[in-house]
Amino acid sequence: MSQQTSVSVEQIKAVKQEFTRFMMMYKFALDEMNTKINILQEEFQYIHSYNPIEHTKSRLKSPESIVKKLRRKGLPLSLVSVKDQIQDIAGIRISCSFISDIYIISEMLQKQKDITVIECKDYIEKAKPNGYQSLHLILEIPVFMSDREERVKVEVQIRTVAMDFWASLEHKIYYKYEKAVPAHLLKELKEAADAAAELDQKMERIHQEVESAKSKEEADQQVIYIDNKTLELPHKLIQAIADAK
Repeated sequence: MSQQTSVSVEQIKAVKQEFTRFMMMYKFALDEMNTKINILQEEFQYIHSYNPIEHTKSRLKSPESIVKKLRRKGLPLSLVSVKDQIQDIAGIRISCSFISDIYIISEMLQKQKDITVIECKDYIEKAKPNGYQSLHLILEIPVFMSDREERVKVEVQIRTVAMDFWASLEHKIYYKYEKAVPAHLLKELKEAADAAAELDQKMERIHQEVESAKSKEEADQQVIYIDNKTLELPHKLIQAIADAK
C-alpha cells in the first residue's frame, strides 16, 4: 500500500498564501479589463449616443477546474504550468445587440497600448460545426502587484444576445446529458443556431438603416450630451475646430 506524503501545517499555510496571491493576480486582471470596458462603453455612449454593450459577465476558474484541465492536457501540477499553459483562468463575456458591435468592441480593446493580443478566434466568420458563434480573444495585460509587475492573460468572449442565449442553452443540455446528447436534440440545436444567425443578420440590417438616418439627423444638431446634460455648441467654436483640421 502506497503511503501518502504528509504535509505540515506550515507547508499548507505557505501554499495557500502563494496560491491566493496567484489567483488575486487574475482577479486584478479582470478588474482592470472591466474598467477598460466600462470606460470604452461610456465614451461610446457620449460620442455616438448609443451603447454597444448589453451586459458583461466575468469569472475566475476554480482551483478544481484548473486541476482538471491540467490533467486533461497531461500537464504538470505547478503554478508555472498553469500560468504558461492555461489561458482562460480569467474570463469575461460581453453580450451585444448587433454583430457589428462585436467587431467595434474587439477593435477598441485591441487598440489599447498596454494590451497584447495573444490569440483571436472568429467563430462568427466561421461557426463551429454545431452552430456555435462567438468572437474569442486571448489578451494579455499588465498587473502591478506590491512587489512586481505581471503580464496576465484574460479570455474575452464577445457575442450577440442571440448567440449567448443559444450557447447557454447548449451548455445546459450538454451538462444534463453528460455530453451524450441524443441525435434529435443535436439536430434541433443546430437548427436553432441557424435561426439565431438569421435573426442576427436581419437585426443588423435594420440597425444599419436606423443608424444611417440617425447620423443625418444628428449632423444638423449643434449640441453634445455629457452626464445627461445637453450642451449647446456655439457656431463659432464648431467653425474654428473644423478649420483647424
